[in-house]
Amino acid sequence: MFHRIRRRRAEEEIAGILRRHAEFEARIVANQLPPHPAQPATAAEAPTEPASVVDNFLPPELRVPSHDQVEGRMMPWPWPIVLDDEVVACAQCGTYRDWLIISTRGQVWLRCRAGHQRLETRLDTAWFNRHSGPSDATHATFEDCLRHLGH
Repeated sequence: MFHRIRRRRAEEEIAGILRRHAEFEARIVANQLPPHPAQPATAAEAPTEPASVVDNFLPPELRVPSHDQVEGRMMPWPWPIVLDDEVVACAQCGTYRDWLIISTRGQVWLRCRAGHQRLETRLDTAWFNRHSGPSDATHATFEDCLRHLGH
């Protein structure tokens, strides 16, 4: 008995979907869609005065620079980095955590707290983009960014 009730509900639901689909197709065929807002329906409805230009950009305080305006991006990485089953460590001081990861010109650089930097060829810009969050600030110089991130 429960199977019949479930089957009847499913059949009613499918019938409703098919009915709504047929109504939608009929409206399209009958061309009952409203005219495109950029094209007036008749010449009488066309405005006689030119429309005022609206600045649809964000206010200056909410704008962020585009990728071509930024030299690079940087993010803190407090955890160890494991690549190819190997923990990445600084060659000079041996530290293996608390990195700054720098993405610039299609390359990814690692910088330890002591200021040693190295190019990491096993990481790419796509990896950086997947793991970085939104930027919280922009800086004019590399040193300003280091100060902002506490390095």
